[in-house]
Amino acid sequence: MSDSPNTLLEAVRYFSDLDRCEELMRELRWGGRVPRCDECDSTNVGELTTNVKRADGSVQVVKLLRCRDCRRKIYPKRGTIFEDSPIGLDKWFVALWSIANCKNGISTHELARALGVQQKTAWFMLHRIRAAMEVDDGGKFDGPTEADTTYVGGAAENMHAKRREKVIKGRGSVGKTAVHGILQRSGKDDPSQVRAIVLAREDAETLVGEIRRAVKPGADVFTDEARTYSELYRTHAHAAVDHASVYVMDNVHTNGLENFWSLLKRALGGTYVAVAPFHLCRYVAEQVFRFNARKGNDWDRFRAVLSHIFGRRLTYRVLTGKDGAGFMGLA
Repeated sequence: MSDSPNTLLEAVRYFSDLDRCEELMRELRWGGRVPRCDECDSTNVGELTTNVKRADGSVQVVKLLRCRDCRRKIYPKRGTIFEDSPIGLDKWFVALWSIANCKNGISTHELARALGVQQKTAWFMLHRIRAAMEVDDGGKFDGPTEADTTYVGGAAENMHAKRREKVIKGRGSVGKTAVHGILQRSGKDDPSQVRAIVLAREDAETLVGEIRRAVKPGADVFTDEARTYSELYRTHAHAAVDHASVYVMDNVHTNGLENFWSLLKRALGGTYVAVAPFHLCRYVAEQVFRFNARKGNDWDRFRAVLSHIFGRRLTYRVLTGKDGAGFMGLA
């Protein structure tokens, strides 16, 4: 789009027009084709107008779609992360723009103040957007790649002595959540790319299986000297570096992933402060998306997230675990 916004200020002004938001949703859903009714599958669709009261008290006339056959309204938001939300698309799009383009994310309190909604509403909105950031094209890295595991949880030095004595038993990873990452190193023209997953189990079968799923057989894979990677040599050109003595041996290192872990923990510790293990997979997906799309501009990242909003509806009951859903190790 020639008049697409480039900054947050321009985005706020651009999406303040609800007709423009509706137009963008129609483009995403039908791609220039004739709109189709979800109820009767008819293409005999017309427009009607309705008055929408804005947050500032003003009223805007907005054009909506209605099927002429069954007389039902047609909502482009149906089947998306926006479905059944009373929040207008003008606010949704600004929230999506913010989380897609803020390097360390945006807190729920900050977003709530900016949009004029409750903190709980902003929290729900951001998690629904993170669901659209869970992007995996299924393709495999062809190397050279790095693989490593990090641990997310409270630092022992920040705990009260009684809690530290109760929680910290054994090595520093005890009581923390494991996150495993695989990074494709940058090529001549392509930036490095990463995939990360929250682990339900941290064993050799799981870690080696994740690498084999994400990296083509025979490719170079560099790890630390953890014994869980010992079987990797059967399918890949595996080399390890012993972090007890050295961090880099020629091109054998995991420094690219260490950089990603630094960005992830900066967002978790500095912006979000406290993240429950149940929700960690979506925070990881958020950081993975921004890292992989870092070479694009703000509009490109916004459109990339927007292209994945379909079929990813996230209800409040699922988000809060009230439907009985357990741990989900997804990224």
